[in-house]
Amino acid sequence: MERRRWLNQSQPQTLVFACFLLYLNAGFALLAVFSGFGSLDPLTTLVIAAGVGGGYGIANERKWGYILALAAAFAPVVIPLMFGLNPLSAGPINLLFEILLIVLLLHTQSREYQRIWFK
Repeated sequence: MERRRWLNQSQPQTLVFACFLLYLNAGFALLAVFSGFGSLDPLTTLVIAAGVGGGYGIANERKWGYILALAAAFAPVVIPLMFGLNPLSAGPINLLFEILLIVLLLHTQSREYQRIWFK
């Protein structure tokens, strides 16, 4: 029987950090919704679910998890552009974490490990 996990520390550290950042972003988004700084519309719910699902899929070495994680990483940049908004309006710290997540997922070490080991 295969063991399911939320974080797989046997993976390269780029994927471990990316997985952790996906969970952290989803947690902060939920915190913003519950504290009144954000709204729980279908798009926000989808981005939160993509972050948690992508992190879980990466931890369990699934290709769909990596693809979902990429979608969750690019969502804060692409979605504002679709609505004609400035993606940089969230603040410099938030932008730093968004860029860091994208870089970690697209790092050569992450892509090679995903290509070789993910099912």
